[in-house]
Amino acid sequence: MLRENQTTVTEFLLLGFPVIHNFKILLFLIFLLLYIFTLAGNVLIIVLVSTSHQLQTPMYFFLRHLSLSDILLTTDIVPNMLYVTLAEGAVISLAGCITQYFLFGTSAGAECLLLTVMSYDRYLAICNPLRYSAIMDFKFCCQMVFWSWFLVFMAALSIVILICSFQVCNPNVIDHFFCDLTPLLEHFCSDRFIADTVLIFQCIFIIVFPFIFIIVTYVCISLTILRISSTTGRQKAFSTCSSHLAVVFLYYGTLIAKYVIPSKGHSLTVMKITSLLYAVVIPLFNPIIYTLRNKEIQAALWKCISIRVQTYLSARDKIK
Repeated sequence: MLRENQTTVTEFLLLGFPVIHNFKILLFLIFLLLYIFTLAGNVLIIVLVSTSHQLQTPMYFFLRHLSLSDILLTTDIVPNMLYVTLAEGAVISLAGCITQYFLFGTSAGAECLLLTVMSYDRYLAICNPLRYSAIMDFKFCCQMVFWSWFLVFMAALSIVILICSFQVCNPNVIDHFFCDLTPLLEHFCSDRFIADTVLIFQCIFIIVFPFIFIIVTYVCISLTILRISSTTGRQKAFSTCSSHLAVVFLYYGTLIAKYVIPSKGHSLTVMKITSLLYAVVIPLFNPIIYTLRNKEIQAALWKCISIRVQTYLSARDKIK
């Protein structure tokens, strides 16, 4: 009888940032600029890695896919968030909401596994350099990237299948700026035990275990670097790994705070700020960290610019 009296929900109202609606224009402009810079930075990395011969190494192959996951993640969330911010709330269909979560889960999970793969690459390059080329060949790199995307695709799909089998109830208001899983599950009348259990296992295998693996690999890397007799060699090795480690702590720190640590008692404002970090800020930090602290990418960028300038000057001289 209870289910017969419940109204089936076919859409949700995303509230966005109701507390700071007076600053919606400023927020809109800030988020828009961050989105433009994020797209530009990650597209630049993809183009440079794809066209520069000196960047045809496993590390940059993985970095290209990391940039691709950043583009997918931020494009899935930010454009609709801009509309929600400007309109002071917006309606999204149930299918659109589930699709947004699916794309978010896939891209965010892929970034976790890709960062893990990159740490393994650095471990082999520094701790086992003699076997690095033999182990980390192109076929093996492609296999690791394929499984990284495939596993998170299936993980996100399993959650979506469970969600589609649930009954959604009123109220249909989500106090968030996108369809994150935690606020979305709060609107289901069905028993969430299976979904919560699956989510816990996914968090363990996609967030916790990879993070532990990365920490262990970097402990081994640090011990190996400290044994290097050359000061220049130590500095180069630390410089190579520090940018990756900075991205790891930024990204995993926010995900662990959001999905692994119990969220009871956390305010909605804190949860939104945490979501903004991994959905908006970190995808922008990745290209900044990897370009400003990476001399090889800087050299490839300047070479690309010089070639374009020379091509333009030669074309102009021919016209004259």
